[in-house]
Amino acid sequence: MLYRQGDVLIRSVDGVTVPADTKPEPRDAAGRLILAAGEVTGHHHAVADQTATLLPWVLADDTPALLLDAPDGATVRHEEHAPITLPPGQFVVSIQREYHPAELRRVRD
Repeated sequence: MLYRQGDVLIRSVDGVTVPADTKPEPRDAAGRLILAAGEVTGHHHAVADQTATLLPWVLADDTPALLLDAPDGATVRHEEHAPITLPPGQFVVSIQREYHPAELRRVRD
């Protein structure tokens, strides 16, 4: 299953085994997991569900991503988009990239 919120793509995955030494991403001061920071607006794509964890991940093509482990489900919130409710499970979170003559780069929010 695929979910999209602005420039954030969330794809459900099954049975991902995370290496034991993988350190989860920290929560922000408000206790949220930041899926994508709003560099321009300050509005973040974030999950506040306390049972969810966010781990650094790398896709098969070596693109950096994140793995959201949400055993109780999660809600992704952003000030400019409707919330997305995710069922319990694991999800790969990636950010849309845009073409620039010198490089491929992440879309800035």
